[in-house]
Amino acid sequence: MTRDGIVLTENELRLMSLFSTFTGISPRDCVIDDKFDRVIFVVDEGTKLPNDKIGREAVNYMRRKVNRDVEVVEYSDDPAKLVANALGGRGILEVKIVTRGGSKMAIVSADPKEKGRVVGKQGRNAERARLLAKRYHGIDRVQIT
Repeated sequence: MTRDGIVLTENELRLMSLFSTFTGISPRDCVIDDKFDRVIFVVDEGTKLPNDKIGREAVNYMRRKVNRDVEVVEYSDDPAKLVANALGGRGILEVKIVTRGGSKMAIVSADPKEKGRVVGKQGRNAERARLLAKRYHGIDRVQIT
């Protein structure tokens, strides 16, 4: 299956179906990140998981079922907004997309007090932003300053 030129594996399609069953939200995409042992679901712009007990329980049940961390990111056609969403949004002052030497790069300005949270433990958030920026917008690097 392809969507936006992205080919999904049978395993990714199975996980997307499972996510849809548990949360009631049809994800746009699914990325399996073996480096951090997690599954990243991308949902359409404007779609939010319910922030109540039922929504949290659905995601927690999904985590136990797939035996991996489960993360949800809101998609955006705007590359800067997608990078900000993938980084969690908090503590981000500005995101610029620049082209240098034929490759695209996202430069993220973060509040110095929140920089650790933006990057994430062991660079988890930064890697999530890099994966999604590359997958959807062809951005090779994400630099957080």
